Amino acid sequence: MKRIIISGGGTGGHIFPAISIADALKASGTECEILFVGALGKMEMERVPKAGYRIIGLPVAGLQRKLTLKNLALPFKVLGSVLKARRIIREFKPDVAVGVGGYASGPMLWAASGKKIPCLLQEQNSFAGLTNRKLGSRAKKICVAYDGMEKFFPADKIIFTGNPIRKDINPPTEAQREQGYEYYGLNPAKKTIFVVGGSLGARTLNESVQKWILEKGDKSDIQILWQSGKYYKSEIEAFLKEHPCPAVKNLTFIDRMDLAYAVADVIISRAGAGTISELCVEGKATIFVPSPNVAEDHQRHNAMALVEKNAAMMVLDADAREQLMDTAQALLADPEKIASMEREILKLGKKNAAADIAAEVLKLCE
Repeated sequence: MKRIIISGGGTGGHIFPAISIADALKASGTECEILFVGALGKMEMERVPKAGYRIIGLPVAGLQRKLTLKNLALPFKVLGSVLKARRIIREFKPDVAVGVGGYASGPMLWAASGKKIPCLLQEQNSFAGLTNRKLGSRAKKICVAYDGMEKFFPADKIIFTGNPIRKDINPPTEAQREQGYEYYGLNPAKKTIFVVGGSLGARTLNESVQKWILEKGDKSDIQILWQSGKYYKSEIEAFLKEHPCPAVKNLTFIDRMDLAYAVADVIISRAGAGTISELCVEGKATIFVPSPNVAEDHQRHNAMALVEKNAAMMVLDADAREQLMDTAQALLADPEKIASMEREILKLGKKNAAADIAAEVLKLCE
């Protein structure tokens, strides 16, 4: 029985890869007991048990960017988290500790490496997060999804695996495309832009689509599948009631992402690491609008890694309201550029990342 701790979280971008690695370990044929360690009050404390795994929370929190009294308590929370992490190690006796980034990953892997337990890091972004950068020298292996990570980590520890993605993500078939048109009530004769702002939504993307509806929606020969997010639900519904547009299919949430990808001729998206990994496997021409509100400007770095390989385009958030939809329509009118972008982004896809990372974890158990 191999005993493995997986630590990290804070956002879906950390939690989903962690659960995927755990699932791959279970599917490997090796008998494993897996314990998750997260941050109290963060979404992993709810998501991980729903996925069928046990989790223990640490009292750790992040440094607030603004001056606040909460920062005064941070050293005590970090110390308390390291002490609790040591206690978890004594009781669980892990063979390996895996860190996926996020608040809990730091104290847990710091304590594990201090006890000579082999550690593996999984870095999702092209610009390594602060926690993983600090832990790089203490890890045995570092699984990455982008080239050039030697500027953050020792080169001899780096393994290029890609990021774990959902099992239903594959290059779309013609049958899926036809099913997608029917499922979302779209016209197969029209070219389609899929605008996806994440489960909460993205104000910049929403405002860009609203501007397009007001200026061009009633005279355009294209259609838009627009996922606007639950945070903006009432606002968008009120807008569309006042400005109805048959060319736009608006949804708060996309429940069949595989079919949404299938119908899209061009995709507009934020540039989270997980989303990019899915789009690389799907092989879709994409315009990224990096969120400016992400620590260390991760999303812009992620998008640029593809733009530099001619595998995607990028419009900065500050320019999106004026430029985004015109850029997307120009791309739609250039099938050769779309085909070229699809070829290049497919080259970056890594379908079996979770299984490859799980294999590296099991090697460390030996």
